[in-house]
Amino acid sequence: MVSAVFHSPLGASATETGAAASSPGLPGAAVATAAAAAPASAQSKPVRDWRDHGRGLALAVLPPLFGLGLLVLVWSLLSHSSGSGIPGPQETWLQAVELFSDPFYRNGPNDQGVGWNLLASLERVALGFGLAAAVGIPAGFALGRSALLGRMFNPLISLLRPVSPLAWLPIGLLVFKGADPAAIWTIFICSIWPMIINTAVGVQRVPQDYLNVARVLNLSEWKILTTILLPSVLPYMLTGVRLAVGTAWLVIVAAEMLTGGVGIGFWVWDEWNNLNVKNIIIAIFVIGIVGLLLEAALVKLASAFSYEDVKS
Repeated sequence: MVSAVFHSPLGASATETGAAASSPGLPGAAVATAAAAAPASAQSKPVRDWRDHGRGLALAVLPPLFGLGLLVLVWSLLSHSSGSGIPGPQETWLQAVELFSDPFYRNGPNDQGVGWNLLASLERVALGFGLAAAVGIPAGFALGRSALLGRMFNPLISLLRPVSPLAWLPIGLLVFKGADPAAIWTIFICSIWPMIINTAVGVQRVPQDYLNVARVLNLSEWKILTTILLPSVLPYMLTGVRLAVGTAWLVIVAAEMLTGGVGIGFWVWDEWNNLNVKNIIIAIFVIGIVGLLLEAALVKLASAFSYEDVKS
C-alpha cells in the first residue's frame, strides 16, 4: 500500500531553512550575519550621503577661505614692514565698522557717506549700461544678419574697441559740458562693444537649416527674430552683457576720479587727498564686492536658461 504525504509550501520553506541552517556548508552563524548585514547596509547609506555632502561642502568653502586667509597674511606682513605706510587688517576692520555704522550721512555736497557715493556710481552705471544694451544688442543682430553691414563695421569696431576708457572722457566733457553726462558717455562707449560682438557672433552661428526652414515657410523677419534667432542667440547675448557690466563697473571708478562730484571713484580720490589709506582699502573691497554681486546676479540669470556655456 502506497501512501502520499503532501507538505504545504510554508512547511517546505521552514524545512529548507532548517536544513540550510544545519548544513555544514552554510553554518547558522553565517546566515544570521548575512541577514543582519542588509539592514546595516541600508542604515549606512544615509551616513555615506551625509559624508559625501560634507566633503563637497568642505571643498566648496575651504579653498576660498584659505585664499582669503593667505591674502590677510600677506597684507599683515606688508603692513608690518618698515616704511610701507599700509594699515593692517585689524585697523582697517575697525575703521570699516565705524564707516558703515552711518553710511548715509550728509555734511555737504562733497562730504557724504560711502552709501550715497556707491548709489551715485551704480546710477551712472545703470544709465550708461542701459543705453549700451539698447543700442548694442540690436546693432549686433543687424551685423550678424547682414554680411554687408558686417564687412562695413567690423574694421570700425576693431579700431575703436581697444581705446582706453580715459581717452573717451575728454570727448564726453567737450561734447556734453558736464561731468555726469561725460561719465555716462564713457560707460556707454566702453561697454557697448562686448554686446555688439557677442550678439553678432551668436546670430552668425545659428544653424543655416533653421533659416532655410523659415524661408520655406515664408516667415517674416520679425517672426524669424523672435522664434529662431532670439532663443539661439540668447546665451551669446548674455555673455556679452556679463562682460559689459564688468567693463562698466571698471570704467566708472576711473571716470569719477577725474570728473569729481559724488561717486565711489571720487570718494577714493578724495580719501587719497586726505591721506586716509584705510578708507581707500575699504573702498577697494567695496568695489570688488559690488562687482562680484553684479557678476553673480548675471550668472544666476544666465543659468536660468540652462545653457552650459553661460553657467561657467
